[in-house]
Amino acid sequence: MLNLGWEKYSRSRKLAASAADHLDDASMNSSLNAAPLPSLLTNPLTNANLTGANLTGSIASPSFRMSVSRMSDPSTSGLGQSTIYRILDANLDRAREGLRIIEEWCRFGLNNPQFTEECKNLRQELGQWHREEIRAYRDTPNDPGTGLTHPQEQQRANITELLRSNFCRTQEALRVLEEYSKLYSEPMATACKQMRYRVYTLESNLTGHQRHQKLKQSYLYLVTSPVENLFSVVEAALEGGLTLVQYRDKTSDDLTRIRTAEKLKQLCHRYNALLIINDRVDLALAVDADGVHLGQEDLPISFARQLLGSQRIIGRSTKNPAEMQQAIQEGADYIGVGPVYETPTKAGRAAAGLEYVRHAVKNATIPWFAIGGISAESLADVLTNGAERVAVVRAIMEAEQPTLMTQFFVSQMHRIQTIRASM
Repeated sequence: MLNLGWEKYSRSRKLAASAADHLDDASMNSSLNAAPLPSLLTNPLTNANLTGANLTGSIASPSFRMSVSRMSDPSTSGLGQSTIYRILDANLDRAREGLRIIEEWCRFGLNNPQFTEECKNLRQELGQWHREEIRAYRDTPNDPGTGLTHPQEQQRANITELLRSNFCRTQEALRVLEEYSKLYSEPMATACKQMRYRVYTLESNLTGHQRHQKLKQSYLYLVTSPVENLFSVVEAALEGGLTLVQYRDKTSDDLTRIRTAEKLKQLCHRYNALLIINDRVDLALAVDADGVHLGQEDLPISFARQLLGSQRIIGRSTKNPAEMQQAIQEGADYIGVGPVYETPTKAGRAAAGLEYVRHAVKNATIPWFAIGGISAESLADVLTNGAERVAVVRAIMEAEQPTLMTQFFVSQMHRIQTIRASM
């Protein structure tokens, strides 16, 4: 019986090869539009009665002929048609589901038509490959994977983690589709490969967009100082509504800075806040921070941008109108305006004063933060002179109750926004 089965298998392969070799260009072209997905993809041992005549239309497409050859190859036939189709079906579902979750956030969370359209286009393109002959092999009741789970799948700490998980889910599914489609349809494999690259690009653009949106929505900026209870103070401020933190440490060794920055990043992202690294582009890259803040003597903005890319945030300190204009022209995403008052953080530097704040109100075309010696007592004067955003150090880092102090600053910033919006 085994010999007879092998003879039938060999005869069917020879018939397929013979028919393919004798197809001329005209018959191939006419068959491309009319031929359905080849039924020859079934196990060749069960198709011993196929003839050259009924093979002609099915194998007209070169990509289908290659699929037939691979699916009926003794080295791959053990996988079986049903196994390949079930893998394709599961991962087409997985990729489309992940994209739909991302699309909903782009549509309702960001109100961004460009990102929403790209997600929709990707889903529809995948849907075109999700043919009925693939769906027909779905066997959910007997799928051992439906009962598998992991504790991390049961919860999402924030929207950033939710999006990251679904981007990974989509990218992994597309990679599986790319590889297994090579046994089914080369055009599908190529399409899935290109879609995977598009999803990578979408993730980068979406991450950058969210960072910049968060920056625009942040009106209070905490610049840290090296205190013993650094993490507890920062978390207390985050609990009070803080959304933007800069890690500033001029004295610790690099190993300590990396460990501290990594922990701060995790803390900030848990509260859906941004972490900016002071001065050090290399440290920002090492811990995958949201951006870097540069002083006047630090790297040029253009060089930092080459290293960080357009998705990360770059800020620049300025103390006069000329520095402000230069920073804007060089492509800074935001600037610091100050010091408004003399401060030990910038020892020996004269205050730029409220006059510079008033200049920024009229001339700054990017988000800017008044900074330098601003306290709960002086905040009203800064806001009265037109500032919309402020950065503080000691006011929160040295506060007895950092959460309450943060809430005070945030409430005052929101109050002034409401008043100005109604004018």
